[in-house]
Amino acid sequence: MTKHSSLDQRFKMICGTKPALILLVALLQPLFMVGAGTSAAADEHWPDRPLATTDPVALPRFGPLTDDELEMARIAWRYFENNHQPQSGLVNSTHNYPSVTLWDTASYLAGLIAAHSFGLVEDAEAEERLRSVLSTLEHIQLFRNECPNKAYNTQTVQLVNYVNQPAEIGCSAIDMGRMLIWLRIVQQRYPQFEEVPNRIVRRWNFCGLVQEPGVTYGTALAEDGSVRYLQEGRLGYEEYAAKGFSLWGFDVSTALEPEPYETIWLYGVEVAYDSRDPRILGAHNYVVSESYALGGVEFGWDYFDGGQIEDWLPRFAQNIYTVQERRFEATGIVTARTEHQLSEAPYFVYDTIFSNGRPWATMTEGGEFMPQLSAVALKGALGLWALWDTPYTDMIFDLIKPQFDPELGFYEGIFEEGGEPIRTQTSNNNGIMLETLLFKTEGPLLKDLTRVPTAWTQGVDDSMAKANCLPVPQVR
Repeated sequence: MTKHSSLDQRFKMICGTKPALILLVALLQPLFMVGAGTSAAADEHWPDRPLATTDPVALPRFGPLTDDELEMARIAWRYFENNHQPQSGLVNSTHNYPSVTLWDTASYLAGLIAAHSFGLVEDAEAEERLRSVLSTLEHIQLFRNECPNKAYNTQTVQLVNYVNQPAEIGCSAIDMGRMLIWLRIVQQRYPQFEEVPNRIVRRWNFCGLVQEPGVTYGTALAEDGSVRYLQEGRLGYEEYAAKGFSLWGFDVSTALEPEPYETIWLYGVEVAYDSRDPRILGAHNYVVSESYALGGVEFGWDYFDGGQIEDWLPRFAQNIYTVQERRFEATGIVTARTEHQLSEAPYFVYDTIFSNGRPWATMTEGGEFMPQLSAVALKGALGLWALWDTPYTDMIFDLIKPQFDPELGFYEGIFEEGGEPIRTQTSNNNGIMLETLLFKTEGPLLKDLTRVPTAWTQGVDDSMAKANCLPVPQVR
């Protein structure tokens, strides 16, 4: 999985003294004191919560933004004001570093649409920003004339590698899936741009990216320079990205199913993880909050009615939430785990609930365990807050609310050990925070999911449709 290609974006930040996160939060909320210092609670009998449970823990938050929440949106938008590249319309993945991935560009679209909805961006500016970035995506050079490269220079729009040097390095199906979701959202909200996303996606060649039987593949270069196709994604991210492909009519039925998976029990909660062996396949089976939170925010899940999204997803997501709340109750450690960037090497880690046989593993993409880098990721924390209206998420909100630079946007997270903020600002974190706030005001961001995918390939020349393996039912 390569959605995290900005991990090598390097810049130095100054770190300060580390107060204790547990003590800090204890001062914020009496609730935290209930959990802090209760190590004996880890041995308590926890009521079982199997994956089959259909009772929601809590309903999502809905309603207009409060003054604090609107201020949060305003601060998050500053990241995009500071890092916008007017010559390309793209936005840096991390502050002042002119490189970006497709995933992070989708997060920019999310941030822009949310900021426009909140009135933080005027109509004319929103349209101009959309026109600019969509035009770049329409004309951007593709990897081997097939699909977007994993990274681009935001100023020159050159294809680059992860240290922003000119290079072709392949495509990410996970990144493309998120972009496909946000191109659909653009079409729904800005009908004046409806045809541009169609033209963007028609250029992509899906023959190697969506293979039988309904599996998504990314690409990489072999040592001899040939293109290799690699199945991409594990439980959570794989299904999220596949939803993007399905919105455009592709058969990704296998990728949408949770199998193969197994489960573990943590604090009485049954947690699902991808059972494909990372030692054999080389892909780690991270269990994190972000992929589930994005599914809830963008698609919704009708709370176990199965009306809009596969029924298993909300049940799995509920347990992802519950196990993190129970870890807090047992250990006093505020827990909202997902991946996050860092200001220095290794620059990026997956902060997991479970991975590679270990609960609460924090690890690099290479599989090195780094527990000292565990953190409360702000975007993951806000996702829990939006999707589950509970005292625990109230406390999390109060914890993350002041974690920003007023001129640069929100920090990436707060270290579990020491409570120091990760003084890094990113497009992904600030964009997801903005779209999460938008969810609070209007519910799931994608509308009319029951509609048959639009005939976006109508009028396409037959030879082109076949050459790019576009969905045949949409051609006729």
